[in-house]
Amino acid sequence: MNSLQVFSGNANRPLAEEICQYLGIPLGRANTTRFPDGEFNFQILENVRGSDVFIVQPTCPPVDTSLMELLLMIDAFRRSSADRITAVIPYYGYGRGDKKDKPRIAISARLVANLITTAGADRVLAVDLHAPQIQGFFDIPVDHLFASPIIIDYFLKQQIENLVVVAPDPGGAERARAYAKRLSADFAIVDKRRDKSKPGHAEAEVMNVIGRVEGRNVLVVDDMADTAGTLTKVAEALKKEGAKSIVASCVHAVLSGNALERIANSPLEKVVITNTVPAEKARTSSQYECLSIAPLLAEAIKSIHDETSVSRLFI
Repeated sequence: MNSLQVFSGNANRPLAEEICQYLGIPLGRANTTRFPDGEFNFQILENVRGSDVFIVQPTCPPVDTSLMELLLMIDAFRRSSADRITAVIPYYGYGRGDKKDKPRIAISARLVANLITTAGADRVLAVDLHAPQIQGFFDIPVDHLFASPIIIDYFLKQQIENLVVVAPDPGGAERARAYAKRLSADFAIVDKRRDKSKPGHAEAEVMNVIGRVEGRNVLVVDDMADTAGTLTKVAEALKKEGAKSIVASCVHAVLSGNALERIANSPLEKVVITNTVPAEKARTSSQYECLSIAPLLAEAIKSIHDETSVSRLFI
């Protein structure tokens, strides 16, 4: 395998720069401007023939814009004779559409996987996919990383006493249980439901808290915070149940709409996030703690390039 080169689109360039700094290589030069009508104008400004290329581009908001940038970049590297193209997607947009749970809807996660494969990607490196089965939507290798080692290490250093880890819904039970095991904490779960008869993405309704949280310090573990509706309602339910303090961790801080305002007015004392997506507004508030996943991604890129095991990063 020839030289390792890392390039970035416009979605999260600071993360790509941090990855390159960790690897000790410069970020690849490319034109990432736009034509007056809004079309993405991408041109590689250095030789990539025979190179092992990694494109860092989360498909975060604006999702369609970020996704189209990724597809055009992959196509450009394929037509420039790169030896291998790995799409590094810290946040996989459209990941919530992983099944047909309503009549006459698209399975968007599968469609996006097909687009990335057809564009010419040879491999995908992702972080905390919304549903693990999305890996199976690809016909190319997928390395699925988890930010949990970074987040767990943070909370281990906090040495929170009388801790209970809470899953905000049954779908997140496995993730929260793994956190609880590593943190030597108890585990609880919230029974959350959505009214699927309503159009669009219905607001979550908290039904019951299953587990003892009264008088205890609570950590709510989720993979993403979009509008923060679920997160704040869960926090309110836990407060009603007598939780002493409530903090949360969310890998992907999408924070769309009035999410920041909701969190600010909620019982949440702190929200720990990562930089899979840019969250500049959140970083200005002391209520948030942003952890970097650049070392994790850099180590994964190094392992893929050197053809060594990536599974060591799951510990």
